[in-house]
Amino acid sequence: MSKKFTAEVIGTFILVFFGCGAAVIAGADGTTGVGLTGISLSFGLAIVAAAYGIGAISGAHLNPAVSLGALLAGRIDGATFGAYVVAQVLGAVLGAAVLYLIASGSAGWDGGLGQNGYGPNYGAGYNLTSALAFEFVATFLFVTVILGATAAGAAPGFAGLAIGLTLAMIHIVGIKITGVSVNPARSIGPALFVGGDALKSLWVFLLAPLAGGALAGVLHAAGVTRAD
Repeated sequence: MSKKFTAEVIGTFILVFFGCGAAVIAGADGTTGVGLTGISLSFGLAIVAAAYGIGAISGAHLNPAVSLGALLAGRIDGATFGAYVVAQVLGAVLGAAVLYLIASGSAGWDGGLGQNGYGPNYGAGYNLTSALAFEFVATFLFVTVILGATAAGAAPGFAGLAIGLTLAMIHIVGIKITGVSVNPARSIGPALFVGGDALKSLWVFLLAPLAGGALAGVLHAAGVTRAD
């Protein structure tokens, strides 16, 4: 379990550091930075890197919603779920901390760390209903893909690529809505350092992704989304 715990810490660090780092350092402005597509690909490629780098150790969940789905699908037990969630939150906080250390060294830094949010002062101004709906549906689809791609009988060796590309597509659709969480740990890390609205709205990015992941796990366990 210690190796799995460490793997989940490192993997979630990779996700936050490279995904949020692309937004903070590389820039969302497509004229002077990588743009929204570049940020989306950064999140997706971070998952691919972590999946192939540490997936053989822990499964590379990197996400409490994924671990909850795996628990309800019968893939892991309660003790593993608890350890994974702690590791994932720790990895996200460490990733945000290092990103904060680097970004704060720039005079042009606006204080953001790729935190999630919604409302008139965030992204394209989508409201709470839009944020909850997107995060729930996107997480359900994401975890469904993960459970299917890692199931017995799935094409071997391609799970990491399928999962990473799915996360990239989710970001392309949802960055302007919430900045895309689909992962409570990914939201917790930046919010702890940014504070303010990021912390006030954090409940959305805990509740909706966990509910979406739970539904995906229940349907998989019931055989609705399982090949057998």
